[in-house]
Amino acid sequence: MAGDDQKIWDERHASKHGQGEPSPFLKEILESNSWRIQPGRAIDIATGRGRNALFLAERGFSVEAIDVSTVALEQGRKAAQEKKLAIDFRQADLDSVELPEATYDMILNFNFLQRSLIPKMKKALKLGGHVVFETYLIDQRVLGHPRNPAYLLGHNELLELFRDFRVLYYREGKFAEGGREAYRAGFFGQKVK
Repeated sequence: MAGDDQKIWDERHASKHGQGEPSPFLKEILESNSWRIQPGRAIDIATGRGRNALFLAERGFSVEAIDVSTVALEQGRKAAQEKKLAIDFRQADLDSVELPEATYDMILNFNFLQRSLIPKMKKALKLGGHVVFETYLIDQRVLGHPRNPAYLLGHNELLELFRDFRVLYYREGKFAEGGREAYRAGFFGQKVK
């Protein structure tokens, strides 16, 4: 399965140019004065070409960026080198990746949903650490990609998946990003136990 996933994502990333802007949801959180997030060790899961990893590194975070696509990771490496940022880009099968326990101050997950990875993310986060998670809602099927319900969140599902975290910010609905509208849920929370 991972080989098929890698081939699909390598082809998609090979046909695109540039990094893209960081997620507006992530920018809103990190640029807000409300939370005063201090830089620390972070991991960007399903990083793609690394747009969010680059954004964190520019703000002083020590960042690991993982993805199945070697093409996307190479594009991310080049962008990091151009900006003189040290980011650890590595290829991983996200179906079976293991994350070190109590290691990260921040975990990012954007536009990717693998429910079985969430318990691993929680264990990998340090006490007091933060998770920023945003992906598509079930309503997205009416607008287009993705349509497979396995990759779409139910209403309030993200809140339920992180119910043991302190909710700092949550949103759910139809939002514009990168010139296109999409139904998304976004969660920003803190590990408290």
